[in-house]
Amino acid sequence: MVLNYIWVGFFLVAMVVAIVEAIFFHDLAVFERIVSSTFEMAEFAVMKIALPLSGVMILWLGLMNIGEKAGVVRALSKVIRPFFSRLFPEIPKDHPANGLLVMNFAANMLGLDNAATPIGLKAMESLHTCNPKKDVASDAQIMFLALNTSGLTIIPITILAQRAIMGAANPTDIFVPLLISTFFSTVTAILYVGIRQKLNIWNVVVIGWILGLALFITGVVFLFSQLSSQTAFGLSKVGGNFLLFLVIMTFVGIGAWKRINVYEAFIDGAKKGFATSVKILPYLVGMLVGIGVFRASGAMDLICHGLTSFFSMFFNDTRFVDALPTALMKPLSGSGAKAMMVEAMKTYGADSFVGRLTCLFQGSADTTFYIIALYFGSVGIKKTRYAVTAGLVADLGGVLAAIIVAYLFFG
Repeated sequence: MVLNYIWVGFFLVAMVVAIVEAIFFHDLAVFERIVSSTFEMAEFAVMKIALPLSGVMILWLGLMNIGEKAGVVRALSKVIRPFFSRLFPEIPKDHPANGLLVMNFAANMLGLDNAATPIGLKAMESLHTCNPKKDVASDAQIMFLALNTSGLTIIPITILAQRAIMGAANPTDIFVPLLISTFFSTVTAILYVGIRQKLNIWNVVVIGWILGLALFITGVVFLFSQLSSQTAFGLSKVGGNFLLFLVIMTFVGIGAWKRINVYEAFIDGAKKGFATSVKILPYLVGMLVGIGVFRASGAMDLICHGLTSFFSMFFNDTRFVDALPTALMKPLSGSGAKAMMVEAMKTYGADSFVGRLTCLFQGSADTTFYIIALYFGSVGIKKTRYAVTAGLVADLGGVLAAIIVAYLFFG
């Protein structure tokens, strides 16, 4: 129901803004832009997202099936069970979903989007087996989605590469602030959903794991602070790919050692990849077309101008407002937010306050509406409950942390 209101809202706001622009500013081309965006976003959803995702999903769902049959996924679930039993109490002990959740979070933390998405879809499907109401999002599925939208990333290789391309003197200077911002986004997600679900998140186990994660991030920060910019960038790139390769070889190697028919296991899992891709197509097309219409109408520009005027009444330093378009766009469109990040670095400079802050916004959260459409659509969930709110609250936590950290580190 929430998605229905949001989707209809995109079109209603776009219609009002377009009519105002046509009548008062004589911009009749706005209707052409809106209609063109519907076709462009529909084609983008199929050609640029669904079809490429199909190949990746076929590969990774095949590999995940090998991992499940080899017992690797179940072994991971036993390691993480003490922590996840507090966040996901409705998931049975040693359920395969626990191991899939670990692998999805690990892939996201390493910035391995191509691996994280199919594993995440597999995890959502596994969580759905414990959901008694198949068209309603369960507590576990909402917690999983909120953690995904929080965008916890330890190796932001894409952002570092983009900064290098845009001529930043030190592309990795946003590394530490970004880790802090994305960490607070994730903690915000855990606290908000935990409170909504009345979980015992203040127990020793949960606090211990969060502190452990904080120490791990501190260790990564210390390691990279001792390296030169070029070395740190190279280590980020090589490290993520090496770990991904290690996962593949571990699955195949253990499967062969246990005398599983590895190839057949791969084929059995891979068959589900294309079917899942087809299933999510309507959800992707619908959501992306709504977002495209909203952007093409100029509604996003009006919101940004309004925010600039609003914050200027309360703050003397409103530099952060120039970076807000990236933060506002990120929940709607990852590619749109990336384009705004690049545009900001081009306009203000990669090493400017605005240029750096847009990078923090890009890395401290994820595409909430895309993730909801993708993950819930893959299992046929229609009633999302408070999942959208949880995702946006996590995004807000990341945005506020990014602004504070930017002023602390970059003045």
